[in-house]
Amino acid sequence: MTTTPIGPALARLAPVGLAELVDRAALQTRVDRKYPVPAESLPFLLERLTPYARVLDIDGERSFRYRSVYFDTPQLVSYHRAAQRRRRRFKVRTRTYLDSAECWLEVKINGARGSITKHRLPYHPGDCGTVDPGRDFVDEALARESIGPAAGSRLDPILVTEYRRATLLLPDTASRVTVDTALTWRHGDATLWLPGLAVVETKTASAATLVDRMLWRAGMRPARISKYATGLAALRPDLPDGPWRRTLRRHFHGAASPAGPTLSPLPEQEASCV
Repeated sequence: MTTTPIGPALARLAPVGLAELVDRAALQTRVDRKYPVPAESLPFLLERLTPYARVLDIDGERSFRYRSVYFDTPQLVSYHRAAQRRRRRFKVRTRTYLDSAECWLEVKINGARGSITKHRLPYHPGDCGTVDPGRDFVDEALARESIGPAAGSRLDPILVTEYRRATLLLPDTASRVTVDTALTWRHGDATLWLPGLAVVETKTASAATLVDRMLWRAGMRPARISKYATGLAALRPDLPDGPWRRTLRRHFHGAASPAGPTLSPLPEQEASCV
C-alpha cells in the first residue's frame, strides 16, 4: 500500500511563510499531542481545516523531506528513561531538512506536565552522523536541564528516521500541527516502513486545538508514540516497550496499513477554534 497523496488537499490551504510561522508559533517550550492516523484519512482532515489553517509554503513546496539521527549512550540511557517513564527525559538528535540541506543539532527535554523544551544548534550536514563537533552544546543543554547520566558519556548514532512533513499554522490559537507521512526507521541492517500510517502532532502552549477536537470526535485519542523510542522498540524486541506496547501492537506489528477509526464528516457549526 502506498502513502495516500495529500498534495491536492495541501494546495487548497492558504500559505504561510517560514518567518511568520516561527514568529507566531515557535513554541520551543510546548505541549505535544501525537495521533497515529490512517494515511487514507488525511485528505479529509485537511479539507476540514481549509477555513482555519495555513500551510507552510517554501518556494511553492508544502511537504518536505526530513532525516533525523538519534544518539544514545552505550547503555541506551535516553531510551530506558523513556521506557521507565522517568519524569525528566531527553533525546539528542541531528535533524536534516533534505530539500534545503539545512541541519540542526537538537536536545529535547521532557519536563513536568508533558512540557517539552528544545535546544537547537546550527550544524553542518556532513556531521549529521556524529555529535562530536557539538558535544559541548549537548552537555551544556543537559546540565542546564539537570539531566546528569548522559553528560560526558559516549553518544552513538542508534536510529535513523525519514519522513515527509507538512506543517500547519492555526492562527486563532497560535499553534502548530505537523503531518508526517512516508515514515521509515533504520537501526543497523533492519528497516521498518509504514506507508499506511501517518502521525499528526499538535503543538500548543497548553490548550487543545481545533485539530485535537476533530480527532477526538472521530474516536481518536493521543497515543504514546516517539519516533525514537517507539521505532527502536519495534526494531529491537529485546528492549522493554511498556509505554508503547499498545501503539506497537495496533500500528507497528504485522500491519502496513493500521486498522482503526477513520474521520467522519463533522457538522459545520462544531468546527471552531474555541
